[in-house]
Amino acid sequence: MGFLTLLDHLINFAAPALWLALLLPWLARWLIRKRPSTYSLPAQIGFTFFAGLVILLLGLALFGQDGKMVTYLALVVTAATSQWLMRKG
Repeated sequence: MGFLTLLDHLINFAAPALWLALLLPWLARWLIRKRPSTYSLPAQIGFTFFAGLVILLLGLALFGQDGKMVTYLALVVTAATSQWLMRKG
């Protein structure tokens, strides 16, 4: 496997966590205006992205392959829970 192919695989592996980390804090700020967040937007994006990558790596290690729907469900639940906690639950 060449370097560009490996880079393509890594980007595509991390893409769900990245998009969820970018969109969820913006949507939370727009939809939930009653509770201000205690964390800045970059901190929320970074924490959600890191938690998402951990979940994706655990799903890969547990199931032996990428792309299981259970892993994506765990990714969404983890991201939503982290946003809920960062917005003072």
